[in-house]
Amino acid sequence: MKARVKVFVVEQECYYQEIDDQDDNAIHMILRVDGKLAAYTRIYRNPNRNYINFGRVLVVKEFRKQHLGREIVSATIEEIKEDFPGNNIKIAGQSYLQKFYESFGFKPTSDVYLEDGIPHIDMELQVME
Repeated sequence: MKARVKVFVVEQECYYQEIDDQDDNAIHMILRVDGKLAAYTRIYRNPNRNYINFGRVLVVKEFRKQHLGREIVSATIEEIKEDFPGNNIKIAGQSYLQKFYESFGFKPTSDVYLEDGIPHIDMELQVME
């Protein structure tokens, strides 16, 4: 949680309630390098929905430029496929990462919009059963 606040609130200067109710029931994916937190995502399901979300994707500053973002997102997608087979995956990613998410097969499902002052885009990955 400290890493999330450091990246999303402090580094990105985006002041919002970073820790929320989704955390209580989320699957927290953590990638460690030499025992240190290097990358993170969280997986959660919105009640009464037939898809899975993940978000809060981050790589700690000292571990950036090592392709750990790709590694944590790949692991997150695989975890979702294993735990929630047949469910599509929806994300609200920062728009500058659109091509990154498209490289995993995500397709945009919205125009770019502001969320907490940061441009985002909704995207979906169709999962085959």
